[in-house]
Amino acid sequence: MSHDANWAAGLVAKDARYRPAAYEFLFEAIDSTRRHLSKQRDHKVGHVTGAELSEGFRRLAIEQFGLMARTVLSQWGVQSTADIGEMVFNLIESGDLTKTDSDSRADFKDVFDFDEAFGTGIKIELELDELSP
Repeated sequence: MSHDANWAAGLVAKDARYRPAAYEFLFEAIDSTRRHLSKQRDHKVGHVTGAELSEGFRRLAIEQFGLMARTVLSQWGVQSTADIGEMVFNLIESGDLTKTDSDSRADFKDVFDFDEAFGTGIKIELELDELSP
C-alpha cells in the first residue's frame, strides 16, 4: 500500500516516536503476513493477531534489510514488538486499520526480543567457493 508524501504527517504529529517509513513498512508487513498465513492455511486470511503480525514484521525486516534490520528499525523508532502494537493502534485510531473486540496492545507485548531476533538470531551462510577469486 503506497501513500502520498503527506499521508503519515498526521500520525507523526500525534506520535513522533515513529517515522513515516515505519508505517509504510508496517503495511507491507501486514500484506506479507496475510499472504504467508493464507499459503500456510490454504485459505485467504484477513485478520492477523498481534503475535502473527509481529512475526511477519520480523520475517520481512530480515528479508529486506538482513543484518541492518535492527539499525533500520531503530532509526524509524521501532525498538520492540510493543512499538509495532503502538503503531497498529495509531493506525486504528486514524481509521487506516480496523480491529476486532479481542485485539489489544497487550497482544504485541514481548512477542520476541529485538536484539535476539535481529542480532545473534540472523545467520548468513556463504559457500567458501564464493569467497575465492
